[in-house]
Amino acid sequence: MKRLALGPLVYEFSRHVEPRLRIEPGETIVVETEDAFSGQIRSDADRRDKTTMPFSNPQTGPIFVDGAKPGDALAVKIESITPTRGQCVTRTSDPNQLAQWLGDDCPHGTHVCPIRDGQILWTDRLSIPYTPMLGCIGTAPQWGVPTTLPAGPHGGNMDIVETCPGSTIYLPVTVPGGYLYLGDAHAAMGHGELSASGLEMAAETVLTVDVLKSRRIPGPRIETASQIMTVTSGCPMERSCAQGFAQLILWMESDFGWNRWRAYDLLTHVAQLSIGYYGIGTVAVKIDKRYLSLAS
Repeated sequence: MKRLALGPLVYEFSRHVEPRLRIEPGETIVVETEDAFSGQIRSDADRRDKTTMPFSNPQTGPIFVDGAKPGDALAVKIESITPTRGQCVTRTSDPNQLAQWLGDDCPHGTHVCPIRDGQILWTDRLSIPYTPMLGCIGTAPQWGVPTTLPAGPHGGNMDIVETCPGSTIYLPVTVPGGYLYLGDAHAAMGHGELSASGLEMAAETVLTVDVLKSRRIPGPRIETASQIMTVTSGCPMERSCAQGFAQLILWMESDFGWNRWRAYDLLTHVAQLSIGYYGIGTVAVKIDKRYLSLAS
């Protein structure tokens, strides 16, 4: 199994750099990533120093997938995500939109938590289940070079909890090789990522990457054991929700034989939403797979 070790930290989804790894479709690989704070916070006494590293969410990559061409899609199955330091970290400064009601005197709030036996030890009395996911995963777009702050049609900083072990992430290919990047692993994260930080951790991710030929998709999709979903991002969030619903309806129509207006009606009653970082309006619109074979 090939391993992509932690190397130069990259903060853009760029097609203009040399691939760090080349793989064949269907290969399973191991990828090492740094945490969202670029490794600056290792203890409660540490502080995020943006004068030395102003950017967040460093990625590992790019990974070149042989045979992937514009108009294809990558299918990236996340097999496992393992912490490499045995701990995770968050911080609660910068209340942003909440300051209107809470004030802006929020303490820095650096909080380092050990990870043991499937639990995140928040305090001696309170633990949180270890439910790892990738905050960022994406391909390089054909036009422009997005940073690791936003999400978009290429994927990027989606912060959706379903980018987790057992899920397959579908990403559009717009440049030869796809140029896959990933990073920003979380030990756990609540919907909305309120403080703009999950329980950030350096990680080792095992993933299987395949190519779906001539499978043009408008943006990221996720498939779990029980659901399919589309991911969209942008403000206002109402617009992202509408776009996500529309993309899911068209997916149901093209792949599962649903009439679009019947799918529109059905989703009104059974759809679910998953919220990424609320500040950039990222949502996943979901439907249980049990409905997909019952097209009408």
